[in-house]
Amino acid sequence: MVQKYQSPVRVYKHPFELVMAAYERRFPTCHLIPMFVASDVVDEETSEDGATHKIERRCALDVDAPRLLKRIAGVDYVYFIQRNTLNRKERTLHIESHNETFSNRVIIHETCCYSVHPDNEDWTCFEQTASLDIKSFFGFESTVEKIAMKQYASSIKKGKEIIEFYLKELEDEGITHVPRWSPSALPQLLPRPSSLSASAPALPKPAAQDGGALPADGQSETSAGTPDDKLDADYIKRYLGDLTPLQESCLIRLRQWLQETHKGKIPKDEHILRFLRARDFNMDRAREILCQSLTWRKQHQVDYLLETWTSPQVLQDFYTGGWHHHDRDGRPLYILRLGQMDTKGLVRALGEESLLRHVRNPSAGRLRPASARFRVYGCWTCLVDLEGLNMRHLWRPGVKALLRIIEVVEANYPETLGRLLILRAPRVFPVLWTLVSPFIDENTRKKFLIYAGNDYQGPGGLLDYIDKEIIPDFLGGECMCEVPEGGLVPKSMYRTAEELENEDVRLWTETIYQSASIFKGAPHELLIQIIDASSVITWDFDVCKGDVVFNIYHSKRAPQPPRKDPLGTHGIASPGGNNVQLIDKSWTLGQDYSMVESPLTCKEGESVQGSHITRWPGFYILQWKFHSMPACSATNLPRVDDVLATLQVSSHKCKVMYYTEVLGSEDFRGSMTSLESSHSGFSQLSAATTSSNQSQSSSMISR
Repeated sequence: MVQKYQSPVRVYKHPFELVMAAYERRFPTCHLIPMFVASDVVDEETSEDGATHKIERRCALDVDAPRLLKRIAGVDYVYFIQRNTLNRKERTLHIESHNETFSNRVIIHETCCYSVHPDNEDWTCFEQTASLDIKSFFGFESTVEKIAMKQYASSIKKGKEIIEFYLKELEDEGITHVPRWSPSALPQLLPRPSSLSASAPALPKPAAQDGGALPADGQSETSAGTPDDKLDADYIKRYLGDLTPLQESCLIRLRQWLQETHKGKIPKDEHILRFLRARDFNMDRAREILCQSLTWRKQHQVDYLLETWTSPQVLQDFYTGGWHHHDRDGRPLYILRLGQMDTKGLVRALGEESLLRHVRNPSAGRLRPASARFRVYGCWTCLVDLEGLNMRHLWRPGVKALLRIIEVVEANYPETLGRLLILRAPRVFPVLWTLVSPFIDENTRKKFLIYAGNDYQGPGGLLDYIDKEIIPDFLGGECMCEVPEGGLVPKSMYRTAEELENEDVRLWTETIYQSASIFKGAPHELLIQIIDASSVITWDFDVCKGDVVFNIYHSKRAPQPPRKDPLGTHGIASPGGNNVQLIDKSWTLGQDYSMVESPLTCKEGESVQGSHITRWPGFYILQWKFHSMPACSATNLPRVDDVLATLQVSSHKCKVMYYTEVLGSEDFRGSMTSLESSHSGFSQLSAATTSSNQSQSSSMISR
């Protein structure tokens, strides 16, 4: 597996020329990097005007690896080739490094860049990307990877300190300014201090090579991105906390990936970081659950409901939870008097969906502004008082609703809980805990502190986490708590099972997005009638499962009403009520209907937004069709990759969630309020969609 690294932008508050003078002092060797044994200049070239200086060095590194591994590899030192290109006129230094030792077993590539800060020409920026790909290493691939990543992380951390050390050394020598390059004069060369000007140890002769090396001074590479995609190191430390270099890299790379694929739908950095922490900074796993959460937020219009949600009166009167000051770490404190809550009454009066909506919308909404001014960004502390908990709280529908709430919070608000204090746990609590705990992530369970009886009043209890002045009165404190006391919900407020079912269905389907299933041989088609030419058909859809092909057709005559096929295409049960087919099998493409856009293949996980400006009135059909993998052109047999990809699509079923809207052309630009989740580019052309000579269109894809 290829390991990649992307650094944040590191800023030196010194001019570029002075930073370059400090950088040159790292060679031919550097006592601050013990593993950097020596370096020899292999090639050097300077332009006639002195503006460009290219130098190639061969560097020897003494990697801190087990002696056994070194003996098996047959080398004492690892050699790297470093090519530097200094452009004094443009004020940039580009560095490329790759391993020479074991280059056919291990591929290490690193690129670095020093440049002038875009907002302050007296500051210097540094960026770094790297990759490590271990093809083979005598059966020790996993060990070599761990050694490499550990030493690389250590090297990255020391990089800025080394430059700052030499900047301080220059200052102590009275050198605080280096003139910029000009055509008439070459910059003054700075002498190295006597302590470092002694001849460096001779470069050791390489042992016999088999290709591949251990990275030591930060050799690698990663996918390129625009400078705006990369966070500033000082910003990360100040607002997101202390992260290791590899954790910083994961955050930046995932953010870049979202910017490249989820146009206009980028969560805040702290939100992305929560998903990374929830999956121990595993990029693939964090990306998967983050994409699922973004789809969930869109489907349930969470961001819109945060601004419009009003709790039903029964919740305001009988839901025993609310915000109450902050804990000692500055986290907002949420108090839930679960033992006083009539769970059964709330579920019978409201229904499961309404209760779930109350938890996911107002709670999350209040957390965001409340936490912005505190040290622990985006985290909260929950205090759960269980006094009064008894067997009636174990009513099955109530427990089911609680489990759904936990499931939704775990999947979409990971790492927002800083600490959970459970007080006055009764004897029945272990039964409830046995039911609930399997659904709670292990990292979250570690944040639970459980106190039985009055244990919370002793050493290690509540006072360790909450100031005495804000302990609620019902827990023996002096602070009046405004959280409702609860009580039994009157049975007159209960609703019938049919009413609750209808309400749950209404809340579940109350979204501008619709979903559809697509089967092999059974596409889903949507009819749009256009009366005025030059209207704009817009679309926004997510491919939730499988791969689909998206088409747009035009017909002068209306299709027949949707067919009702009781057996479906394969002689099995019909795909379902959310699969509609409009184009009759007797219709001929090019005669009865025509294609107005080139087909667009969309992969699972992609989010597609786009538009089509119509040229004729009539009937337009948007079609989502199952994507079949093509067979190899040279033979009728499918390729192995195609077979494997086909097997991954279970039951030959795809699923999309979509929304469409028709606008007048004069209202098109800047009026996409219904697609605020996408913000982007109906005015931008995407390479993924080709405009036909009959239309003008734009489309954007995000995975």
